[in-house]
Amino acid sequence: MVEVALPKTSPQKNQSPESSSPKVISVPPSTSADPHQILQSHFGLNAFRPGQAAVIDRLLAGKSAAAIFPTGGGKSLCYQLPAVLLDGLTLVVSPLLALMKDQVEQLASRGIAASRLDSSLSAADARAVMQAVRAGESKLLFVAPERFFNERFREFINGLHISLFAIDEAHCISQWGHSFRPDYLKLARIARELKAERVLALTATATPAVLDDICREFSIERSCAVQTPFYRSNLVLRYTPCTVANRNATLIKRLKKPELPGPTIVYVTLQRTATEVAELLERQGLPARAYHAGLEDSVRSDAQDWFMSCDSGIVVATIAFGMGVDKSNVRNIIHYNPPKSIENLAQEIGRAGRDGDPAICETLLVPEDRVVLENFPYGDTPSVAAVRQLVELLRGQPKNFFVSYYSLAFETDMRESVVRTLLTYLELQGVLESTAPRYECYKFKPLTSSAQMLHKLDGERREFAASVLALTVKKKIGFEISLPQAADRLKCDRSRIVKMLDYFADQGWIELNVSGLVHGYRQIEQLGEPELLTQELYQYTLEREIGELARLEEVFELMCSDRCQSAAITEHFGQPMNDGCGHCTVCDGHAIGALPEPDFQRVGDSAITAIRNLSKQHPEALGDARQQARFLCGLNSPKLFRKRLTQDPHYGCCNDVPFDRILEALL
Repeated sequence: MVEVALPKTSPQKNQSPESSSPKVISVPPSTSADPHQILQSHFGLNAFRPGQAAVIDRLLAGKSAAAIFPTGGGKSLCYQLPAVLLDGLTLVVSPLLALMKDQVEQLASRGIAASRLDSSLSAADARAVMQAVRAGESKLLFVAPERFFNERFREFINGLHISLFAIDEAHCISQWGHSFRPDYLKLARIARELKAERVLALTATATPAVLDDICREFSIERSCAVQTPFYRSNLVLRYTPCTVANRNATLIKRLKKPELPGPTIVYVTLQRTATEVAELLERQGLPARAYHAGLEDSVRSDAQDWFMSCDSGIVVATIAFGMGVDKSNVRNIIHYNPPKSIENLAQEIGRAGRDGDPAICETLLVPEDRVVLENFPYGDTPSVAAVRQLVELLRGQPKNFFVSYYSLAFETDMRESVVRTLLTYLELQGVLESTAPRYECYKFKPLTSSAQMLHKLDGERREFAASVLALTVKKKIGFEISLPQAADRLKCDRSRIVKMLDYFADQGWIELNVSGLVHGYRQIEQLGEPELLTQELYQYTLEREIGELARLEEVFELMCSDRCQSAAITEHFGQPMNDGCGHCTVCDGHAIGALPEPDFQRVGDSAITAIRNLSKQHPEALGDARQQARFLCGLNSPKLFRKRLTQDPHYGCCNDVPFDRILEALL
C-alpha cells in the first residue's frame, strides 16, 4: 500500500503545514487504483475538467506530458492526483511562492502530505521538510527553479526516487517566449540527471512555437501535449480609449457603479502607480488596497488575505498579484495600464470569472503608456562596451570556472538577468556548459561542543570530521570554513565536506548558513575572436529588444483592430474561432480604431547639460549613451545604484520621453 501522511488537524493561520504531526492513511497501490476514485475520495470532486483525465492517464501510463490549459483550467490537479498514486516523490518546480504556500495548505487539508522549500522557511523548518521527504512521509515537494542552484539541495535531492517532475509556467523555457527565464532551460537536463520517471510541463500561455520548444526540451511526444480550448465565453473584453487627464475619472466611474458588482483587480505597470491609485480610490470611499513587490511581506500578505475573504474588495496591483491565487468570483479585471504582451493579457484576464459567471475585462488605453512599457526592454539592452567587458572577463577564465552573477552584473553594468541570458545563449551555442553551482563559504554556530560531536562518530568518520573542524576559523559569531581551501588541504571532494556539515545540521549539532553563491561553467569550445563574439552577443540582445517591442505592438494592434477581440487572442494561441464572441468591444460595434499619436516633449537642454556633467564625474557609470539614456529615463543599473546616482534630482527627469528619442539626442 502507498502511505500518505495526514495531519491531525488542518494547519492554522501562520502555522507551517510541514510542522503538523501526521498520522497515516492508506491509498490503493498505483497498479490498481482508479483515478476517479481518488478524485472523489481525496479531492471531493465528481468529474474531471476538460483535459485533466487525458493528462493524468498519460502520466499514469509512464509517459511525459504537457498540459496547456487556460488560467484557472485546473492544471494543478494534473500533478496532485498522480502524486497520490505514484510510489515516489512528485517534485513540483514553480516560481510562485504564493502558489506553493496555498497548495501545501490545501493538500494538507485533504489528507495529502506536501511540503515546500523556499526562502521564507527557517533553517529548522527546512531541515524538517527534508527529513520528511527522505522518510517518504511527504508525497509532493514544491521548490522554485533557483533552488537547484543550492549545493545543499542538490546533494539532498540526488538519489531520491522521483516519480514525477512537474514544471509550472513551462513557457519560461522558450527563449523567444514572453517570459523567458534562463533557469528553466536547465530544468530538462536536471530532470534527466535526477532520473525522473516522467515529466509534466504546465502552462496557460503557450503559442504553437513555444509549445514546440517545451516538447523538444522535455522530450514530450506531441500526442501527449493536451491543449484545451482557450476561449471562455463568460469573459467580456473591452478596450476604452482614455487620456492621461480623464483616466482616473473613468476608473472611478467604473468602480463606483460597476456593471457587475464583485471583487475587482486593477492592474498597473509600476509599483508607485499601484500605491497612488489605491490611495485615490480609498479617498473616493472605495475599498481598495495596493499590492506590489516593493511592499513588506506582511503588508502584501494582509492585502491578499483581505481580498480573498471579501466580496467587494479592490486590489490595485502589479503583475506580482494573482499568480497562483485562486479566487473564483472575481467579476472585474481592469488594466489601468495595458499589459506588455498578449500572453500577459491572457494570463491576467484569466483570473476573472473562474466560477463560470460573467466577468468584465477592460483596458483603459492611454497612448502615452507605451513609453513606460517600451523602456523595460530598452533598459535591459546593454551597451556594446558592456558586452565587450563581459567577453573579456569570460576569456580570462580557465576551462572549468565559477562566476558570481552578481559580480558580473556589477562589473559590466548589466542587469543580472541579462548576464544570465547571455551566458545561456553561449550554452545554447555549445560554447559553454553549466555545471553544478556551489557556495564558497559555509558558516555555522555550534549547538553542542566539538568533543560531543566527535564522540558520536567513530573510526575514519571521526578522523575526517576532526580534520574538517580543525580548518574552521572562529568568527565573532560562530565559525567559518572555506570549502575550496578545505577540500584542497584534505585532498577530498568538497561534496564530502558538504554532506558532513549537512549531517551535523540534521542532527541538531550546528546551525548552518551558507553564502557566496557562484555558478559553475565548463568551456566546451574556445571562445571566439573577442570583437566578433562581442558583436554576436550584442546583436542577440538587440534581437531580444526588438522581440519585446514587437510583443507590445501586438497588444496595441489587437485593441485597435476591427476583428473580434476574443477571436484574435485565441488565434494567437493557435486556436482560430469560426465566429465572433458577440460581446467584445468590436462585436458590440464600438471598434476604437487608431489611437492618436502622443505629442511627446523633446529632451530639454538642462537634462542634456546635467547628464554631460555627471558623465564626466562618473565615467564608469555614465560614460556610454545607453547608460545616460537609462539614467534620464529612470531605469536603474548596478553601477547607478552603487554610485547612488538614483538619488540625483535629474534621475528619471525624462521618464515620459521615449527612450529612442533620448538616445538619439545623446548621440
